Amino acid sequence: MPVTLTEEHGGKVLHLDVSGKMQKADYANIEPEFERRVGQYGKLWVLLNLHDFHGWERDAAWEDLKHGLAHFSAIERLAMVGEKKWQQSIATFCKPFTKADVRYFDHEDEAEARKWLQLSA
Repeated sequence: MPVTLTEEHGGKVLHLDVSGKMQKADYANIEPEFERRVGQYGKLWVLLNLHDFHGWERDAAWEDLKHGLAHFSAIERLAMVGEKKWQQSIATFCKPFTKADVRYFDHEDEAEARKWLQLSA
């Protein structure tokens, strides 16, 4: 599953484009960069853009939970941009696993998601 990681606003905003199905190996690629940025900036703002996203493989779901618990307070704002109603439920589901202010935006509202993140960047 392709995961593209880019930075915005000098690295304070971490932009993840995710498509397909998350695999355990995806977290091995994301984790070092996430750790580096947390060490550099403290708290991060994350733009998670879901394109043709089909969920997680079983091992990846466990990695996602472990990542969330390990970085409970490392994300200050999380903007989830998706295309399907069930993806909005992901935003609601993840709230107890983070101190982040989490908001869901439909793809047509991506500019609004970016604006919301940039207001605090």
